[in-house]
Amino acid sequence: MNLFLGLLLLVAAQPAGAVAPAPVERCGYRIVQSYPHDSASFTQGLFWDGGHLYEGTGQYGRSRIARIDLATGKALKEAHLPADHFGEGIARWRDQIIGVTWQNGVGHRWRFKDFKPVGTFTYAGEGWGLTLHGDSLVLSDGTPVLRFLDPATMTERRRVTVQFQGKPVPMLNELETIDGQIWANVWMTDFIVRIDPASGDIVSVVDLSGLKAEAGVTGSDRVLNGIAWDADKRRLFVTGKYWPKLYEIALADCR
Repeated sequence: MNLFLGLLLLVAAQPAGAVAPAPVERCGYRIVQSYPHDSASFTQGLFWDGGHLYEGTGQYGRSRIARIDLATGKALKEAHLPADHFGEGIARWRDQIIGVTWQNGVGHRWRFKDFKPVGTFTYAGEGWGLTLHGDSLVLSDGTPVLRFLDPATMTERRRVTVQFQGKPVPMLNELETIDGQIWANVWMTDFIVRIDPASGDIVSVVDLSGLKAEAGVTGSDRVLNGIAWDADKRRLFVTGKYWPKLYEIALADCR
């Protein structure tokens, strides 16, 4: 049993007379449309901008960032990380794409329009997911903590501990900002959590059970990972590591 599912069961099994924690919304999903996705891509970061998907992938010797055509899943532009760097989350800031790496403690900057490298930076701990929230980059690192960073200097401005009804939730992976909330994949689960960035409280859980099977993939490493939001058309995209499909989904049965 994964930790997050254990937390769900623990909360459901509160003894009689216990003070009930604040309710957390639960949502399912429905598939709106599916698109091709490169099944060789170990998806680590995903965002939508200006009519295209942008994807960061992992694995040593194979990590890259790419501008992706939604209809075909093909890379229109790409840049590769050094072979000894394991790529993780990516986000756009101004005229740059910023990306982090897993255990190298080194991040990369590329010029948005042509993917030309424009610098590197260092940070403490691991790098997992990355998103832009307001004027801060938000970094997940495998712990329950989200760090809010100055995009120009990568100095830490503040941090929050992500909690499900008072209990810390680790393994927060790919991140996306949607309507002021931070959405996060919980690694090795079928859950996306929606987080209040001020308090760190999980305010909603999205259960994507069955989507991996629909994508036709098996294996412990081919997990759900990747959230992208098209704010103009209000479209929500999700995918996973080595998945042959990317999905536009809509939330359903929220309660």
